[in-house]
Amino acid sequence: MIVREQIYTALWELGANAARFASANRRMRHWTDVAPAEQPALFMSEKGGQAAIKKLGAPIVWTLYAEFYIYAHSSDPYVAPATILNPLLDAFEAALAPSPTSGIQNLGLPQMVQHAYISGKVQTDEGVLGDQAIAIVPVEILCI
Repeated sequence: MIVREQIYTALWELGANAARFASANRRMRHWTDVAPAEQPALFMSEKGGQAAIKKLGAPIVWTLYAEFYIYAHSSDPYVAPATILNPLLDAFEAALAPSPTSGIQNLGLPQMVQHAYISGKVQTDEGVLGDQAIAIVPVEILCI
């Protein structure tokens, strides 16, 4: 059996400590509600889970889903917001990197998490026509 809150808390801690975010919260805020002084900012949204049973009588195997929202603002008209966002994405990816020895990212919870990783398309709006850049990073957590 898994303990969802413990898993999401461990995932959040990795993400929130990936870079120096001016604001970081598990309670989602829309980018228009986050002032430039509060950025760069990080938010997490839980996106449910998928249950599977590998064979009759076996315990449920869960895949949990989350999305991280990274906001970056540039008040300088000569600095593209993407130049602020890209290093934040790199830091986030590095924070979720698997252990070099095991090849696994278990969030420090080996009894519940088999692997956590960025999965799927990372959506970005690099702020081409304005001062705001946004990235949405999908994460999957394979649970034991």
